Amino acid sequence: MQSHADLELRKFVAPEFIFGRDARKLAGQYARFYSARKILLVTDPGVLAAGWSREVADDLAAAGLPHVVYADVSSNPRAEEMMRGADIYRREGCNVIVAVGGGSPIDCAKGIGVVSSSQKHILSFEGVDQIREPMPPLICIPTTGGTSADVSQFAVITDIEKKIKIAIVSKAVVPDVSLVDPTTLTTMDPYLTACTGMDAMVHAIEAFVSNGSSHITDLHALQAIRPISRNLLSSVKNPNDLELRGKIMMGSLDAGLAFSNASLGGVHAMAHGIGGLLDLPHGECNSMLLQHVMDYNFKEAADKFCYIGEAMGMDMRGMTSQSKKAAILAEIERLKLAVGIKKTLGQRGVHRSDVALLAERALKDVCIATNPRRPNKRDIEVIYEEAL
Repeated sequence: MQSHADLELRKFVAPEFIFGRDARKLAGQYARFYSARKILLVTDPGVLAAGWSREVADDLAAAGLPHVVYADVSSNPRAEEMMRGADIYRREGCNVIVAVGGGSPIDCAKGIGVVSSSQKHILSFEGVDQIREPMPPLICIPTTGGTSADVSQFAVITDIEKKIKIAIVSKAVVPDVSLVDPTTLTTMDPYLTACTGMDAMVHAIEAFVSNGSSHITDLHALQAIRPISRNLLSSVKNPNDLELRGKIMMGSLDAGLAFSNASLGGVHAMAHGIGGLLDLPHGECNSMLLQHVMDYNFKEAADKFCYIGEAMGMDMRGMTSQSKKAAILAEIERLKLAVGIKKTLGQRGVHRSDVALLAERALKDVCIATNPRRPNKRDIEVIYEEAL
């Protein structure tokens, strides 16, 4: 029998995407589809060094399309970098954006697109559905298996003056097409593989237990958890195994489709504050918080967390509810440590004196709205303290 929850209004937004080996080589073809006259190619120094940006640039040139490269992008992209990129976009007479990289270049490209169309400062668009003008065509080639910015309605930006991260959530920042090529993952180092893979795992878990979830997002979330939980460690150990990389990339894609439409929860709301304060890798921040936020949320979504455990390959038949909870949390901790994410928040520079401010910021983060359990400030502080 269909439940009333299944009949609640939900929408599902996704870009066109092409998945598979050599998908990255379609950049010129798709840029032509969007009548490109000049392209702003947004990337970062690491992706430049890996050679993927040059490959895409060569493909654009072979298609007869001029371009200008913008690589002034930090690991946590800053508002000022987006504003500079928008200035270059206008000055160079560009009309299409191609982003090559992980979440940082893709989020930066989204910000550049928003600013170039609106002529407003990027920080003025914080929150949900604040963008009125469509941005220019955006083609993404992701090079990490975790952030899923290439298929999402999210853009996360660092306000360096206030040392905070803000989230923009809008259908307007969904890319036009994503060229998802697992080959690009072969140049990631083990720790980046671990952090981005765990980021995708968190996306899937938070989307599955989100108050905004639906039957469709649940399908994608569970389908993401299965390959990531079972193949991430092997992917870390065997970076050139394209089959393993493909499983992680597909898991990341499914997780992105899930969280883009179901939104996220307390892990991301709390991680954004840490990333803004200390400029730490986003996936690492999520990993350090995940077990503790799951522990807090468990009683409000116990059945769903048990489905997550089953998707991770756990056999919990005959266990009590409390035993299931303990086993699931232990498996999350085991996976995190196994892939090499071993430090605590305290060991990464978070002090007890930071907790009150971080809790205030987490409560204002857009992601907290869909956390399955509604926390107060003290609840958030306790979670941070447990993670120290």
